[in-house]
Amino acid sequence: MNKRAFGKTGVQVSDISLGTWQLGGKWGAGYDERTAQATMEAAFEMGINFFDTADVYNGGESEKSIGRFLKGKQGQVFVATKCGRQINPHVAAGYTAQAVVKYTEDSLRRLDVDCLDLTQLHCPPTDVFYKPEVFEALQKLKKEGKIKHFGVSVERVEEGLKAMEYEGLASIQVIYNMFRQRPHELLFPQAKQRGVAIIVRVPLASGLLTGKFTRDSVFGKDDHRFFNRKGESFDKGETFSGVDYELGLKAVEELKAIFGGDSLTLPALRWILMRDEVSCVITGASRAEQIRQNVEASGQPALSPEQMQAVKAVYDKYIRKPVHDLW
Repeated sequence: MNKRAFGKTGVQVSDISLGTWQLGGKWGAGYDERTAQATMEAAFEMGINFFDTADVYNGGESEKSIGRFLKGKQGQVFVATKCGRQINPHVAAGYTAQAVVKYTEDSLRRLDVDCLDLTQLHCPPTDVFYKPEVFEALQKLKKEGKIKHFGVSVERVEEGLKAMEYEGLASIQVIYNMFRQRPHELLFPQAKQRGVAIIVRVPLASGLLTGKFTRDSVFGKDDHRFFNRKGESFDKGETFSGVDYELGLKAVEELKAIFGGDSLTLPALRWILMRDEVSCVITGASRAEQIRQNVEASGQPALSPEQMQAVKAVYDKYIRKPVHDLW
């Protein structure tokens, strides 16, 4: 497993990391602690040392499960959590210094640790990035030793650019994949210049870039790939990266022709890792075999200039016009 610098923090993290949105199950499925522990153990044994979670994942059970897993592994796993999505309604006014402190203390308790490795604002409304008191609260928590580092998870490039104006920002988590290429134009270079780590989420566009879906694929009614295609429940960019499903399938077929074979998972992950500004890529998994496949991307040879240009051509043909300027 290859490791990369996590910005200027001095921490080295596995370039393929574990996302725990579906820890213990699949999207829309129930939670199972035995499966969760087995998934984390498999990831750890394969060299993954960066776990991404949030206080709302599985109603807080994800953090609790990770806390149990960490026993006896102090310092061996870097845990990134997030806060803010429990604010209801999810509006900027709900993001106060007091709320950030409370959510941090709640995560400390659920993870059963004295200090969080990293806490991130969880895709807050854009106006929150213009509330310095929120970032001042994070800075104070760091000085008090309750968090080692703080960052943001963003929907829009502009939010990440604004967040970097605040002293002490360690990381930006953003959607980036073959179907979401805008971040590397300005956000990535600025982050590299400032020593801010880039965490990539939704690397496979909610599974669309695995190449396994067809027009006949069926998603359960509790799966966001069924109920959130137009942003009915949260930002539509989180589902298939905001790409129309039918259009995405057409683009996927052309991408398959570029790389050969029916699976796009490895080239899609390796495409992201071609960017040295990226510290790690969050991949989800519900069984060990999925983790093993994701980890394989870490050791894959670099894509050729011709392959990189061909991916760009597919993006320009299908995705750029309807998606590029939205996020």
